[in-house]
Order: sequence, then structure tokens, then C-alpha cells
Amino acid sequence: MSTENPIASASADAEHPAGGVGTNREAFSVPAFRRLALAWVFSNFGDSVLFLTAAIWVKQLTGSDAAAGMVFAALGLPALLSPLMGKLADSYRRKPVLIINNVCAAVVVLFLLAVRDADQLWLIYAVMFGYAASSYVTAAAQSGLLRDLLADRLLAPANGLLSSIDQGLRIVSPLLGAGMLALWGMDSVVLLACGCFVAAAAVLGTLKLTESVFAVDSTETFWQSTTAGFRFLARHSLLRPAVVTLCAAVGATGVLNVTIFATNEQGLGMPPEFLSVLLSIQGVAAVLGGLTASAVIRRVGFRATMIMSVAVLALAVLLTALTVPALVFTAAVLLGVSASWLVIGFVTLRQRETPGRMQGRAAAATHVLTNVPQVAASMAAAALIGVVDYRLLIAAMGAVCFLALLPLLRSAGARRPVG
Repeated sequence: MSTENPIASASADAEHPAGGVGTNREAFSVPAFRRLALAWVFSNFGDSVLFLTAAIWVKQLTGSDAAAGMVFAALGLPALLSPLMGKLADSYRRKPVLIINNVCAAVVVLFLLAVRDADQLWLIYAVMFGYAASSYVTAAAQSGLLRDLLADRLLAPANGLLSSIDQGLRIVSPLLGAGMLALWGMDSVVLLACGCFVAAAAVLGTLKLTESVFAVDSTETFWQSTTAGFRFLARHSLLRPAVVTLCAAVGATGVLNVTIFATNEQGLGMPPEFLSVLLSIQGVAAVLGGLTASAVIRRVGFRATMIMSVAVLALAVLLTALTVPALVFTAAVLLGVSASWLVIGFVTLRQRETPGRMQGRAAAATHVLTNVPQVAASMAAAALIGVVDYRLLIAAMGAVCFLALLPLLRSAGARRPVG
């Protein structure tokens, strides 16, 4: 069984990592990471090409916005089950888990070929739920796999590169999926997504690494083992304030999912189609954020990166309440860059501070703690925007983002134990 301290084994260079964080070039020079990145391209392309296209397809089948919106609900609900996915990732070797998971995702997606009319909506929702659940398995298993694959100093650039791939594909692949749907029907999209998942599994099969093996703690109950990631984050002197800041800031931005429509139409006076321009700007900025994250962390450290990111995020949120196009475009850029820096900074810090046997469960706990508040904020904003001026909602969101800084600022002077 691992002898790593699960409470506060903070590395000496975690807060002042000058020279302790590598570059994008160094991370990409590792052959095994290049293979993992290629598998990530295939699996994320399959994911991105499917999720938005499925909602458009349901809209075509039913003519209902509510039915199309339920696709996104089906995609979001598996976040509640992610602790089980984290336990799965920590209980078995992660490379086989990733391979089997991609194959299972391909099989699940194939069931969409059986859908022919609106009477089979239940099957679409079930498939969306199943394939979304597989993405949480991937995220949990990959966290531990990266820790075995790379030295700690290369985790930040690796996470940044993977994030940039993800964001870049989310700009391009939904457009491709919508075009394929219009030209050749949904079956072509399904077969493409299936082929991507199979290709990802095949690439992962060629990955060569020595995985860490950890003994199962036989004294823990199923519940204790499944929820161990939450307890670990809550007890860790550095990760506890960091995760509170992350969850508050990311959760608050859920309001933006609703107010962005009002910003576009009421603030800028633009048609709904113009929203794609704002989202594309934000997506390109997120790619840039992923590529520059390791350089920022290398210069200022993890805590300062997160503090700076949340402050910029709060400013960007407030700028979306304005009616000047140049400032709203600036907000989109700042949102993309700051969100990438924030998430990459925290994820890398969590990977470095978390024992190998806990990687999947700590990652899964993070997914729950960020996704649930964000969904709740979106639902609250959707309920309020009809009776409250959207600018007031944006102001409240900005205030919460600024308040989210307090846990990290208060812990800045705290004495950190070194493991």
C-alpha cells in the first residue's frame, strides 16, 4: 500500500516553482505523451462532433427546443456519478480502463443508428447519458496515467496542450457535425464518432509505460472508498482553499450560459447567429490560454496563477454587461484565457499533490464540485432572467467571482508543511 501522506504532502516547489515547471516543447518531446495526445485528439473529436449535432438532430425530429435542451441535461447528469468513475479509475490499471472505455463508448454510440423517429427519443437520451459517463471515466483515468507518464514538472505543459486540443476541436468539430447532418444525415455523424473512439482505443493500445500499482485498502467500505476524493481535498491544506476558489468561480460562470444571450441581443443589438462569433473568439482565446498556461505557472507559481485568473475572470464577466462591441469582444478573450489558466493551474496542482492511488477519485470529486454549482447557477439564472435585468445577474456573478478569491488570499500567508 502507498506510504504517501494523503493530507498535506505538499511539494517544496508547488508554490514557488521557478524552474519546477517544464515547457510545452519538453512535454511534447516525450514519445508516450505524443501518443496519449493523439488518442486525446481522436476521442475528443468524436465527443465534440456528436454532442451539439445530437441536439440539432433532436430539434429536427421533434421541433421542440425543450426536447433538444434535454440532450444537454442527459450529457450533464453523469457528473453526479463521477465518484463511481473515479473509484473505477483507481481500482484498476488505467491504460486498460481507457482502452475498454473508448471501445464501450463506440458501441454505445452505435445504438443511435437504430433511431428513426421522435418516438425513440428515450434511446437518444440514454445514449447521450452513457457516452457522457464514459468521458468522466476518461478524465479520471487519464489524471493518474499522466502522473505515471510524466515527471511532475511536465504536468502543467501537458495539461495545457491537452486543454488546447480540446478547445480547438470544440471550435471546429461541431461545425463539421452540423454540416454532415445536413448533407448525409445523422448516421454519418454516428459512424464518424464511433470510428474516432475506436481509433483512440487503438492508439492507446500502443502506449508503453510502467503503471503504478496500489493495494486496495480493505478497511474502507464501498462508500468510504468512493467518496475518499472529497475527504482528501477537504483535508489538504493547499488544495482545500484552491478547490473552494475554483468551485465558486466556475460555479458563478454558470450564470453566463444564460446572460450571454441577453448580452448579444439586448446589449449589442445583434441577431442570435452573432453569438457564434463571440463563442468562437472565446474558444480561440481558450486555446491560447492552454498553450501559455505552463509559462505563466512557471513564472508566478500555482497560487498566484489561480488568483490572477479569477481576478481577470471576474473583470471579464463584468465587461459582458456593457454595450460596446470592442469591450464585449475583450471580455470573450479574457474569459477564454483566464478560465484555461485557472483550470489548468488547479488540475496540475491537484495532480502533483495527490497520491497516485487517489488520482481518479480526486479528479472525480473536482468534477462534481465544479459541475453541480455551475448547473445550479445556470438554472437559477434561467428562472430569474425573465424578472431581473440581465446586468444585475452579471453584476452578482462578478461579485461572486471576486469573493471566490478570499480562500486563496487568506491562505497565502499560511505556513505550508513540506512532505
